[in-house]
Amino acid sequence: MSNQDTLDRLAAVIESRLPARGGDADASYVARLLKKGPDAFLKKIGEEACEVVMAAKDADHGGDRSKVVSEVADLWFHCMVALAHYGLSPRDVMAELARREGTSGIEEKALRKAQHREDDERDERDERGERNHSNDPKGGAST
Repeated sequence: MSNQDTLDRLAAVIESRLPARGGDADASYVARLLKKGPDAFLKKIGEEACEVVMAAKDADHGGDRSKVVSEVADLWFHCMVALAHYGLSPRDVMAELARREGTSGIEEKALRKAQHREDDERDERDERGERNHSNDPKGGAST
């Protein structure tokens, strides 16, 4: 079995625990977490991310490296809960990683910054255009 099969099976179990699919919050941790809503599972993601950092720091100082794997597994699991809540799956993440494959992280970051600047400039132009219309004595309407 492949790693993708494992992710797909786990995703299917998590999705089966969604409230819309009848997930029983009394019988399932995932169903309980999903029933509590995004604040609950997002908090868990933050906690697990911190635990990954702590395990990695411990490993840097001679600690058990297998704890890094264990904590990353916990983080991935809770991220999969979030994916299910938002109607997404691990395959969506894999597709995004595949899209990025072969692209320099430095280049991608530069492209994102350039796109962000373009978006900001467009927003500023739009705001100026709205202000011009609102300052128009005719109310900005064309006839």
